[in-house]
Amino acid sequence: MRAIRLKAPGGLDNLAVAEAELAPLGPHDIHVRLHASSLNYHDYVVVLGGIPCEDGRIPMSDGAGVVVAVGGAVHDFVPGDHVISTFFPRWIEGEPDIAKFFEVPGDRSDGYARAEVVAPATAFTRAPRGYSHTEAATLPCAALTAWRALHVEAALQPGETVLVQGTGGVSIFALQFAKATGATVIATSSSDAKLERLRAMGADHLINYKTDTHWGATARALTGGRGVDHIVEVGGPGTLAQSIMACRMRGNISLIGVLTGFAGDVPTAAAMSGNVRITGITVGSRAQQQAMVAAIDATGIRPVIDSVHPLEAIADAFRLQASQTHFGKICLAW
Repeated sequence: MRAIRLKAPGGLDNLAVAEAELAPLGPHDIHVRLHASSLNYHDYVVVLGGIPCEDGRIPMSDGAGVVVAVGGAVHDFVPGDHVISTFFPRWIEGEPDIAKFFEVPGDRSDGYARAEVVAPATAFTRAPRGYSHTEAATLPCAALTAWRALHVEAALQPGETVLVQGTGGVSIFALQFAKATGATVIATSSSDAKLERLRAMGADHLINYKTDTHWGATARALTGGRGVDHIVEVGGPGTLAQSIMACRMRGNISLIGVLTGFAGDVPTAAAMSGNVRITGITVGSRAQQQAMVAAIDATGIRPVIDSVHPLEAIADAFRLQASQTHFGKICLAW
């Protein structure tokens, strides 16, 4: 079958169309015909060689498609079901631990940039009703990360305030989940045009962090000086100090991204005196994904898709991601 393989040590020019074998169907497996994937920062780091993997690895952690066949011990799925992959196939439920984080598709095992896959049934959940495969493929990493940050770790309540950064997949899903819960959303971006698009999606307050370098104080002022309840922090060391400034006493900062680097200065005294809770978020469990899909079914939230590219154009799709000009998710469909 057709697949994309990454030649070690990585690089966009080392992505190529190749062939792959389909594993035999075991009793606890499902056979899925894949139709779509979506790009995440994790995938980008993998294909650039920032996360070393085996030569010939099939990339992409997100996958969506249709069940073709099920093993004899599988009772959760039937042929014809529309399904989406899970980022951590071993994290079924419960608290995270290191063993559950092993074997991320596209990283420590082959991912979903291919036509078909046979995998354990627990590596998939149902897709939301009425979603296209392309829409469904946006959910397993970006949407679940935002869902866990707000609805698992932060226990978001109606009337609270949420700050989201930028217009990538996690931030836009966080905006959508927050508004569906009845929260007030403060959104930041370096682009006034993108901020206006966020306003159209329901953002209550907008801050251009390029022209307002002290945006943390501005966000705090927008709450009457109390501070923001929940901050979805995707920037990392370059934005964390402003997030701490924006956060209320005993507020929550969900540390998700490292877009500005992997280490840097942190105002520890400010975090300590504010009793700020900073929680690292690495996607979520299968059970959390099932809860998120149920919420999407109930609310009718639809993902924001910037563009869709054929599988063979995967390198160009990553180049678009690197340009940071996109708004929402970049997808592959075949």
